[in-house]
Amino acid sequence: MFQPVRGRPDLPATEAEIAALWKSTGIYRKSLDNRRGAKRFVFFEGPPTANGMPHPGHCLTRAIKDLYPRYRTMRGEFCERKAGWDTHGLPVEVEVCKSLGIHSKAEIEEYGIEPFIHRCQESVWRYMKEWETLTERIGFWIDLSEAYVTYHQSYVESVWWALSELFNRGLLYQGHKIVWWWPQGGTALSSGEVGQGYRQVADPSVYVAFPLLDANGAPTKRSLIAWTTTPWTLPSNQFAAVKSDLTYIVVQFQDDPEHEYVLAEPLAASLAEKKKTEIEILDSCSGSDLVGLCYQPPFNCFHSKGEPQVAPLKTGINEHVAWRVIEADFVTTDSGTGIVHIAPAFGEVDYSVLMAERDRFENELPPLINCVAPDGTFTDEFPMMTGRFVKECDRDLTRDIRSRGLLVHQEQYLHDYPFCWRADNDPLIQYPRASWFIRTSEFRNEMLANSSQINWMPEHIKEGRFGNFLKNNVDWALSRERYWGTPLPIWVCEETGKAEAISSYDALLAKPGATGTEVFEQAKVDNPDLSEDLRVHKPYIDAITYDSPFAAHARMRRVPEVIDCWFDSGAMPFAQWGWPHTGAEDFQSQWPADFISEAIDQTRGWFYSQLAISTLLFGPESTTDAASTNATSAMPPNDYPHPFRNCIVLGHMLGEDGGKMSKSKRNYKEPSEILDRYGADALRWYFFAGQPPWNSIRYSEQAIRESVPEFLLRLWNVYSFFVIYANIDEFNPATDVVSPGQLDHAHLT
Repeated sequence: MFQPVRGRPDLPATEAEIAALWKSTGIYRKSLDNRRGAKRFVFFEGPPTANGMPHPGHCLTRAIKDLYPRYRTMRGEFCERKAGWDTHGLPVEVEVCKSLGIHSKAEIEEYGIEPFIHRCQESVWRYMKEWETLTERIGFWIDLSEAYVTYHQSYVESVWWALSELFNRGLLYQGHKIVWWWPQGGTALSSGEVGQGYRQVADPSVYVAFPLLDANGAPTKRSLIAWTTTPWTLPSNQFAAVKSDLTYIVVQFQDDPEHEYVLAEPLAASLAEKKKTEIEILDSCSGSDLVGLCYQPPFNCFHSKGEPQVAPLKTGINEHVAWRVIEADFVTTDSGTGIVHIAPAFGEVDYSVLMAERDRFENELPPLINCVAPDGTFTDEFPMMTGRFVKECDRDLTRDIRSRGLLVHQEQYLHDYPFCWRADNDPLIQYPRASWFIRTSEFRNEMLANSSQINWMPEHIKEGRFGNFLKNNVDWALSRERYWGTPLPIWVCEETGKAEAISSYDALLAKPGATGTEVFEQAKVDNPDLSEDLRVHKPYIDAITYDSPFAAHARMRRVPEVIDCWFDSGAMPFAQWGWPHTGAEDFQSQWPADFISEAIDQTRGWFYSQLAISTLLFGPESTTDAASTNATSAMPPNDYPHPFRNCIVLGHMLGEDGGKMSKSKRNYKEPSEILDRYGADALRWYFFAGQPPWNSIRYSEQAIRESVPEFLLRLWNVYSFFVIYANIDEFNPATDVVSPGQLDHAHLT
């Protein structure tokens, strides 16, 4: 007999009963046991961070990530689903800083790195119960009991192995480059992280006069006009760039007849229109005629110091080292004036100009001009603004330029600008820094080839958002000058500066003369509850030194940086098993993934980090050899695609008003409210049936409510009808079901 069906269903209560049944009888585990030996369907879980509350977007991703493995399991395939937690990096540090009421690196160090690390480790589990509850309520079958955790020692050691392989192949290097820099946090960010923090802002757009100098070095009445949206970079101006084959004209503005200005001919009329004045053309020349002319920079903080104005070129002749017009192909007439203000300290392209100039000069000249400290404030080299944050000085700098007659025009410029992805009010700046990089740009074609074999849904992601990101790939800025993260496993000789990479904790302790383990051991004595996994983290790992193989009596000491947490998550295809140190069978049997899915912002996050790491380590061009670390750890097949074959890229979850979800705007209901009121099936059906999953979806309570009578109640009534007549006929599916005939097949199709 079938249980009678209630006339008015309580869907949330019914779901709770089913969930309790699943849990008490171990249904998920039984579904695996019944299919062992069957064809595998491999799923990778993108690790969330559990130190923040789950939101509606997580409901969508967890529903979609349950749908396909569940369907494949129902088809008889064997699909293990290992959970994971992303536990390192800025997301955790920022939350801990908020709880402590601090923000800067100086405040963290004053608080103490050791207690700060302890707080970070505790913080990652802050909302674990809420995550587990949501996972069960939404019906996402996944093994939380065996989850991989990125701060665990076995995971860290897998990441160390990967980095040591890249280092030994010359693909992990330290270089001085212009990086996107988070001044308040004191660290560089990767291009993927930077891409997640852009928002539209209005910045000052200033047209500034650079007076040309005569043969005696005195300013003339003729000036170049340079355009910039970053007035704070003007004190560090070093060159002005023009395009050699572009026509430039000398003009007088009707409202400023005392001065003559030089700018590109195609842009003169638009500037006059902005100024609401007329122009008179006095002369014209090519950009090549301007190259080599000297000018007076807008601020004299470096110009007046008596630094060498002229220095010998490698050809033997002398030339001015700075404040000179140079030729550059990147100059365009899309906007501005056709004359580009060059501040090599604050732009990657600008820095390349300086490097090209150094190739011409003797003795490492020209020097890099920079009056900004790593915390984003002006240094004493720019006394009028010393100690002030640069982005807050734009208005005062503009006023000063105007007072000296150098401001030709000013307006507001609306554009996208990056902020820290985990500190919304902190703007990033481009800044010169010694960082550790991975040579991903050398594998641009290989990554494109790998991506081309992946089944991207929607398909346009392959050549569009993801493909374009790969085509414009730059070397991965890996290192972070922070605290809570996988320590960069590079030890450097204190005497020679030579370095080597370490692939595991045991390999480190096996080094001749290794000492320093007593620091963690004493911490463990002081706090018996201290996690054993913290032995491979700051500050304990930094205490371990050993005899240098490069110089007698010298010691090897670890570099202070930790790594980008996106490298952690991107290493999960092998690091979740502790491979190659352990887990060889699990890794080999679950590589590559048949299915992954996350939101569209992960094209520059987890999707990219997985593909980049996999291509570099396991691609056809790779020379990686895991057997050198563990003889039982064979390399996986290197045929593309890997590490995943199919990827569903989910659209953005929007608030009820169609805008970005915002707690302050209260434009969405918390998931628990929806689940308690309508049940998980109503929410899941809304996600699945409303639109393709890669379209943006509005999180609308009304639409979720309407899905109940549209589908769930109909299904309930159909089942109720079946139960009534099945009980009347005493139908027993265990004995009464026979193979369907031809007519039945026709009805089913």
